[in-house]
Amino acid sequence: MNKSTIQIDVLLDPNKIPEQINWNATDSTADMSQKAKAMCLAFWDGADKTAMRIDLWTKDMMMDEMADFYYQMMMTMADTFKRATQQQELTDDMKKFAREFMEKFKAIQLKEQQ
Repeated sequence: MNKSTIQIDVLLDPNKIPEQINWNATDSTADMSQKAKAMCLAFWDGADKTAMRIDLWTKDMMMDEMADFYYQMMMTMADTFKRATQQQELTDDMKKFAREFMEKFKAIQLKEQQ
């Protein structure tokens, strides 16, 4: 059996707020650690039937970047759900919500700029 390892390093400021997130994986084609401004990692505990999550973002993550990050995560989560369940209607609903989320975010941003 093969083993793959993902390593995540988080550099914290004195107040324990993330300043930098770096990650690498043994199966990655990248030569060096990759930088990220945010991450969301979830594990499913089958015994307790609960999701365990780690959500981190650096202090230089901008609000528009966070909205785009969430939009992209929701879209890819919908794709993953479709591959796992073959539930096209529910997948379409999730993607519709993601698009509406992004449209609302952009409308709020425009309103706040006026």
